[in-house]
Amino acid sequence: MSATRILKYLAIFALLALLGGATLLGGAYYYVAGDLPRVDSLADYRPPIITRVLAEDGTVIAEYSRERRIVVPVERLPRQLVNAFVAAEDSQFFHHPGIDFWSILRAAIRNLQAGGIVQGGSTITQQVAKSMLLTPERKFSRKFKEAILAYRMEQKLSKEGILYLYLNQIYLGHAAYGVQAAAENYFNKDVQDLSLAECAMLAGLPQAPSRYSPYSNFERAKERQRYVLNRMAEEGYISAEEARAAFAEELTIHPRLNRHIAGAAYFTEQVRRYLEQNYGEELLYSGGLEVHTSMNLAMQQAAQAAVRDNLREHDRRRGYRGPLRVLAPGEVEGFLAQQRDALGTQPPAPDTVLEAVVTGSDERNLRLKVGAWQASLSRNEARWAGTIEVVAADRKPVGNAEGGGRTRLPLGAVVQTRLSKVNADGSLVLSLEQEPLAQGALVAVDPRNGLVRAMVGGYDFSTSQFNRATQARRLPGSAIKPLIYAAALDRGFTPASIILDSPLIYRQSGGTEWRPKNYDDKFNGPTSFRDALAQSRNIPTIKILEDIGVGYAANYARKLGIESPLPRDLTLALGSAAMTPMELTTAYGVFASGGVRNTPSYILRIKDRDGRILESIDPADFPEGVGPGQRLLRPAPERVISPTTAYLMNNLMESVVQDGTGQRAKVLNRPVAGKTGTTNELKDAWFIGYVPQLVAASWVGHDQERSLGRQETGARAALPAWISFMQEAVKELPLEHFAVPDNLEFRPIDPRNGLLTTEDADHMIIEAFAPGSAPTRYAMDQPQLRAQDFFRLDLEELR
Repeated sequence: MSATRILKYLAIFALLALLGGATLLGGAYYYVAGDLPRVDSLADYRPPIITRVLAEDGTVIAEYSRERRIVVPVERLPRQLVNAFVAAEDSQFFHHPGIDFWSILRAAIRNLQAGGIVQGGSTITQQVAKSMLLTPERKFSRKFKEAILAYRMEQKLSKEGILYLYLNQIYLGHAAYGVQAAAENYFNKDVQDLSLAECAMLAGLPQAPSRYSPYSNFERAKERQRYVLNRMAEEGYISAEEARAAFAEELTIHPRLNRHIAGAAYFTEQVRRYLEQNYGEELLYSGGLEVHTSMNLAMQQAAQAAVRDNLREHDRRRGYRGPLRVLAPGEVEGFLAQQRDALGTQPPAPDTVLEAVVTGSDERNLRLKVGAWQASLSRNEARWAGTIEVVAADRKPVGNAEGGGRTRLPLGAVVQTRLSKVNADGSLVLSLEQEPLAQGALVAVDPRNGLVRAMVGGYDFSTSQFNRATQARRLPGSAIKPLIYAAALDRGFTPASIILDSPLIYRQSGGTEWRPKNYDDKFNGPTSFRDALAQSRNIPTIKILEDIGVGYAANYARKLGIESPLPRDLTLALGSAAMTPMELTTAYGVFASGGVRNTPSYILRIKDRDGRILESIDPADFPEGVGPGQRLLRPAPERVISPTTAYLMNNLMESVVQDGTGQRAKVLNRPVAGKTGTTNELKDAWFIGYVPQLVAASWVGHDQERSLGRQETGARAALPAWISFMQEAVKELPLEHFAVPDNLEFRPIDPRNGLLTTEDADHMIIEAFAPGSAPTRYAMDQPQLRAQDFFRLDLEELR
């Protein structure tokens, strides 16, 4: 056969093969293309993005998401970041039509040689198609679909539009999706502020985010960064000198970003629950809501510290309960080895809670070990644990909480400690700790508008998510008394009214008797309304309640904001109605605000991902009225008592601080009103107090009710946390006095009988009265009481 004939046949065969291949390719195209998703949907790119919760000043205090993504427009992306990704992932991106045939051919040859898919050869456009329009299956058919979709995308979208999708969608490790989230995660920076070195490190992540993680594999991350910088230099984006300088730049890799601010967990959990209840999980974790809250971050962190420190101090007063456990001699080295692995080579930060092993002692210190570090604990610092004796490992441990004033720690005992400082030689100085058994809560509200500024629901959110500020109904004890006294003022009592503090006996059904008593088991005889509240006298309060009526007092408490069920008997005077700290804070806030009740609010406004306001407490956010899908969050303020009654209560509770059970609060050196509360058997301790701009409630108790211990009253167990918090909180607040209504009357009074006296009398005080309620009789005009009149002092004509 001639050469011409052979060439002819070969040409015909090649043509037929070409036609056959084209037919097969065309058939495959039409077979696959019919089921492919439309690329038009990418024009409205709305991926899952994070919901952010912000404090009042705009600080991000919590984030909720399944994919941590913050979408940024392409014009905000630094050019060197774009160039880094293009050089590393798809150098021909700006030139190909979505498919790079040479890259595909190289990858195909490599995959055939390996007997499977080991190299992708995908363009950036194909990666977007795979990520957003296809499943992640690793098959040749998917690569064909990728190619078709990539070509279609190039026809519909600009190169900048494709980069916008790619750089916001791509996974870059450690829950970070997109370059903005990754910039925050690794460098704690906005993407616009990244250096060339940082851009190159991010661009090296897409191929294997875990393998090249700067957190766990910094050396590999540097190798990959070098590759990216070299590719940028080869493509002409940077010079070789710039590449070398960028590689030599020292990078600071920040700890993995935790957008849950320390000390704010109880507050933000309250917000999360609200969002989940009202918007559902999908919108909460994927919808990109922006939630502005009323939290004052400085106040919140001060509240958390105050609660924790106060509970630790209370626990120390109860004594040391002994070590966590005692290790056998053969177990000590294994325990320390585990600590070395967990803690690494750098000493922990001061204030870190650590478990330490007792290894010996001398006259001044205990010797301990934590991981690889030697440590000491001063006996003087640990004197709250009594006399500490270090004994042989086989001796039984004992804490001074068991009585006897001594603590026995065997060698190998594991104790909870707190790191005070690290010495120059690397040894640790520790303080003795133990987890408090009691719990506490603190909530602070601006009485002028009801905005919750701080809320702490317990000692440690990580161990108990139960929010005692809003969910725990506890007996308020004497903290209920101001509500009863306010009701009495509106029923004719005055601050100068005299009540007889004398024994009471009530006969009950079944032949039993109720004999209420005062905390000190004493009776003071004639007592002024003001002193009865300031000294928290039980008997006068019961008599006042009996006089005004239990039903009236209960309805009055409802008006002030108490929603919990109230008993309809005289035990109400002693705080027998369980209620939450938030309820009492609301009620006291009525006094502080001059008689206006504001519904507590912890959310200012909520926006959707497009910036549309969904909810707000401010009607001005809806200038055209509340539209579909929008809501005004809280009811308008409501006047529930007169300014006069409110001021009288403020003035009366100032006496609690100046002369009564709350005197420790005078340390604030400004006008303060408040009331302590202590329940029977010392199970609950309270202090609710306020300045004109802020009202706060502090509670301490056990979740499973039992005594807090001897003398653990509201003044001792709860007031210190309130003081610690308020000392920090009022730093932001100017000194203000409680507003005095213009119609208030002031008269010189003899406090022994509540009658008028002269201004130069020995026992004179200036007392405040509502208009027309001041006494008209003078003390010197009244006959001297006889002995038998003592028992008639409760009668109306002598009040």
